[in-house]
Amino acid sequence: MQLLHKWLKLKPDMSISSSTSIIHQSPNLSPSKKPMIPVTIWLLGAVMCLINISFVVIYSLSALYLNVSLGVSTIWIGLLEGAVEACSFLMKLCSGLVSDYLRRRKRIMVIGYFFTVISKPILALSTSFGIVFAARLFERLGNGIQATPRDAMVGDIAPVQHRGASFGLMRSLGTAGSFCGGLLGVGAMWYTNNDFQQVFWIASIPALAAFTILMIFVKEPKQHVTAEGDIIPLRSEKRPIRVQDLLLLGKPYWMLMVVVSVFMIARVSETLMVLHAHNNFGLEKTFAPIIMSMYNFTYCLSSYPSGRLADRFGRHIVLICGIIALIVSDLFLCCATSLWGVFFGVFIWGIQMGVVHNSFVTLIADYVPEDLRGTGFGFYYLIGAVSSIIAGFGGGTITHHFGVATTFFFSMIVAILSLGALLIFCAKTQKMVASSSKSQ
Repeated sequence: MQLLHKWLKLKPDMSISSSTSIIHQSPNLSPSKKPMIPVTIWLLGAVMCLINISFVVIYSLSALYLNVSLGVSTIWIGLLEGAVEACSFLMKLCSGLVSDYLRRRKRIMVIGYFFTVISKPILALSTSFGIVFAARLFERLGNGIQATPRDAMVGDIAPVQHRGASFGLMRSLGTAGSFCGGLLGVGAMWYTNNDFQQVFWIASIPALAAFTILMIFVKEPKQHVTAEGDIIPLRSEKRPIRVQDLLLLGKPYWMLMVVVSVFMIARVSETLMVLHAHNNFGLEKTFAPIIMSMYNFTYCLSSYPSGRLADRFGRHIVLICGIIALIVSDLFLCCATSLWGVFFGVFIWGIQMGVVHNSFVTLIADYVPEDLRGTGFGFYYLIGAVSSIIAGFGGGTITHHFGVATTFFFSMIVAILSLGALLIFCAKTQKMVASSSKSQ
């Protein structure tokens, strides 16, 4: 408890400049002078909402379309999904590096969204596995290309006092799109009498709207907000990509990535919750989507409030609460004796997703220099992807041999380890703050 008490004293407006390893404190602003969330972040949230509506419609039906309409085996479907996701994760790192090199975010995002938009008509016109593969590849490449510069842009322009709320707002709007996408998919299938290709044309509409908003209304920022809250003009010269940049990301960043890697291993696939409810508690297949809808709903509701709380009380405090939420969720899922216990575990699972992911990206924006934010977010997504692959393989193996309830028990153990790693991280950060204060 003494250790916890020490790092809880960290102020929410304190951040670490990873390029110099010196702690800076942002000046306190009066409530009347605190800047609001910039309009650009609202626009990015709207773009993310619309693109997620389109994506969920496609994602929820593409496997069924391949299997039922085109007669593709599940083996090839699995290979397709694995290949396109791998490309997406790789693009998240590459696009972050390139956006730092160009010192521009929007032009990279435009390329990404262009790939995403054109993938929808290709899929709607598809008549073979090869064309579907090309469409899904374009869609995931586009997603990977735009995701990292989008997050970096939010970090660039969000006022330090509202950085958590800014990321949370964008994530809430995006997750609301995922929730609405599921409803649109059901409605479109009913309206078209299960005509997959007509539904894919319908899914093209929100994607095109998102691209239009990005092109016309989202402007490249002319100023950036540093990790310490200072506003600096955007430099026009290109920034070389160097191996030394990995060191410039700073010790606090890489310590945080250790926490990220352990935590993401605890994050087993959400599909196991559906399997748990169906196999062990008799949830009808017709109502299986309720699990994912509940997960997306609570994910959406928790992202923005958790960001506000992080801005007010500190990022680390909210992050530790999010990891505790995962532990509680795992406990309910592995010990559930009825369907209601599973539902409650799913409810908390969605909350921890909104809290933890939002805290991670906000801390990255706090720690990483403004000219390396794309790189920082890119490695975050890459590390998260590797850990997710381990979690998926491990979760599937444990479920196969010991049952899905045991998988959530092991998830809880790994989540406790990630909590321990976070406490060590916070203690070391506290020492950095203390040593910096003495040197000043």
